[in-house]
Amino acid sequence: MDFDKLRAPFPPERVSWRVGSTTADKKKGLALAYIDARDVMQRLDEVCGPAGWQNTYPHANGKTVCAIGIKVGDEWIWKSNGAGDSDVEAEKGALSDAFKRAAVQWGIGRYLYDVDSPWVEIEPMGRSFKIAESAKPALLKALGGAKAPAPPAPEGPKPIALPFKKGDWIPLTAKPFVAQFLDIARKLPDKEARQQHYKLNEPAITDLRGVNAETANYLDNKFAELT
Repeated sequence: MDFDKLRAPFPPERVSWRVGSTTADKKKGLALAYIDARDVMQRLDEVCGPAGWQNTYPHANGKTVCAIGIKVGDEWIWKSNGAGDSDVEAEKGALSDAFKRAAVQWGIGRYLYDVDSPWVEIEPMGRSFKIAESAKPALLKALGGAKAPAPPAPEGPKPIALPFKKGDWIPLTAKPFVAQFLDIARKLPDKEARQQHYKLNEPAITDLRGVNAETANYLDNKFAELT
């Protein structure tokens, strides 16, 4: 089970915002970040597999509680949390909130508790308020430290000591060695890396020189062109 993938931040476009407290003139509100329950389900499916997690909804002291179980090895591990009253009118919201809070116990979306909640422009929406479009840049800035990490850049070639058999430098072994050595040297990022590459292979080059000086000199001349 890769718990780091469970805890990973969501792409900024998957994060939603709601209005919390408002100023007295109702022109600004506190923007609070949250994720949708469907995004939590998607994360669980991706990391655990559709058959690798489950959830139940017990009740405790008049509150809706959600328990999420994840299969770790051959064992089911459960974590739970609750939210909201269990009356009929609020039940749907309570189920969703309890599910998301239980997911936080597993680390899903927990980072959002550390995201700044900026005061932003708001607009009336029925009996409540919504965040104005003009506030979106400020919200993206608030998520600046919590964006989903970019995939690591693929590693380029590194200096490496090529295998060789002492004294065995017939053309069938010498030519492939020289070609591979020079190919790696051409792809290395700088002079320092190329010099390290040569040093790692110096025992082989010295041995090659003792058997086939012409091929070793060819290697040295081509390498010098690169440095």
